[in-house]
Amino acid sequence: MSSMEDTSLGLLRTEQVDSKFQHLDEMTVAELLRAMNEGDADVPKAIALVLPEIESAIESIVKRMMHGGRLIYVGAGTSGRLGVLDAAECGPTFSVSDDQILAFIAGGDGALKHAVEGAEDDFLAGESDLHSINLQPQDTVVGIAASGRTPYVRGALAFARKVGALTIALTSNPNSEISKDVDHPLEIDSGPELLAGSTRLKSGTAQKLVLNMISTITMVRLGKTFGNLMVDLQITNEKLRDRAVRIIMAATGATHEGASLALEESGNEVKVAILMILLTVDAATARGRLQGASNRVQAALTLR
Repeated sequence: MSSMEDTSLGLLRTEQVDSKFQHLDEMTVAELLRAMNEGDADVPKAIALVLPEIESAIESIVKRMMHGGRLIYVGAGTSGRLGVLDAAECGPTFSVSDDQILAFIAGGDGALKHAVEGAEDDFLAGESDLHSINLQPQDTVVGIAASGRTPYVRGALAFARKVGALTIALTSNPNSEISKDVDHPLEIDSGPELLAGSTRLKSGTAQKLVLNMISTITMVRLGKTFGNLMVDLQITNEKLRDRAVRIIMAATGATHEGASLALEESGNEVKVAILMILLTVDAATARGRLQGASNRVQAALTLR
């Protein structure tokens, strides 16, 4: 890395040293807690400033996913791990397959637990990872990088642009490198970190909050909920079975016994069970109505 690059890195908001915390190592635990909590409280305020940009990005993602497109996160270090986390949680929460919402982290799966030195500096690896899944124009690639300059992420976004996929950049630095040529730049100015340069703190919090917005709101718009009920969850353990029964009860007013029976007869499909109860039909009929209503419960209830 050249001295010019070193200097430019030091100018980034996330790398700046906040004079308020110059005596950090002399503060009491109580003082440190208050300082961190106050700093974290600024993150939602920073996100609020770019809600219109986030809205536009989500609208674009939904349009693509309605036509079979995939949502793909790409990042390194903390940013990459947050992308992997969000993608992994969408399966059990919304019953999306592993190839509908997926994530890549620089250095591969091993980088989830241990730092892989130099992986984030590999520009071509970002392109290679997306090439490996046969990236298509209807797909969306979200490049996540606190610094906004990570070569691995830049490489992935450059390849996505070449393919014609939708490109989104999520960063904590205004006017960042990865924001220059994407369709939707999302720049959350979370400011200097309490521990200078430690972007797993406020920057990481900002990324987590925005990724929550992107995936959750996209799934809501794709009909994965009924009201604010999580009706597309996968039932893989007893806790989730209990949650599914309670969701059916809340949606229909059924008793615990009635909800449990409908869930069993539906083949553990919560949406089907809800329609069975509300429309007084069997599982096959409920499933057919869902298919005719693009898998949306609300639409299936009024389908003629």
